Amino acid sequence: MTVPARRTLSGSMSRLLLALIVTAAGTVASAQAPVPNPFGDAVRTSTSHLTVESSISRPSAAPGDRLTLTLDVTPRRTLHVYAPGTHDYQVVGLSIDTHPWLRAGPTKYPPSEKYHFEPLDETVDVYSKAFRLAREVTILDTPDAKKALAGQSSVTIAGQLEYQACDDKVCYSPTKVPVRFTVTLKR
Repeated sequence: MTVPARRTLSGSMSRLLLALIVTAAGTVASAQAPVPNPFGDAVRTSTSHLTVESSISRPSAAPGDRLTLTLDVTPRRTLHVYAPGTHDYQVVGLSIDTHPWLRAGPTKYPPSEKYHFEPLDETVDVYSKAFRLAREVTILDTPDAKKALAGQSSVTIAGQLEYQACDDKVCYSPTKVPVRFTVTLKR
């Protein structure tokens, strides 16, 4: 039995093949790169159910300025969280701690998807893919706000992502993920 001779590429052919592989890998990697968050650098937090990237539209603000807080949420594979709808489940949401210098608007939700839970023959609104929650806040320019902000160079806006994750068999305990945004005050 004869063993076929082993083929080898010449040095220039090897380099060309390597360059093509590296170029193709770079093209695939750039095609899969996440879209940059227009709200600046994000802080990433993970739980056993999902990943959250929190960010704020601007790192500094003056009294009277409006800012946008965003949470980019990605549920783990096979899991979903509940969207607003006609059901009694805990809806995913962003709660904000109250302060005399802060007014928070309602959470803005993206369109949801329908999920049919066969054992109960129930269809509900959920998020099972990546989605963004946004909430506008205003640093107030009122006498009470000015008094509360006196002498401070920055403030922290704190809150929580609240959700209940489920898969096709189990709903897990409701979970709260703390989020914090530090804002430098401009005068």
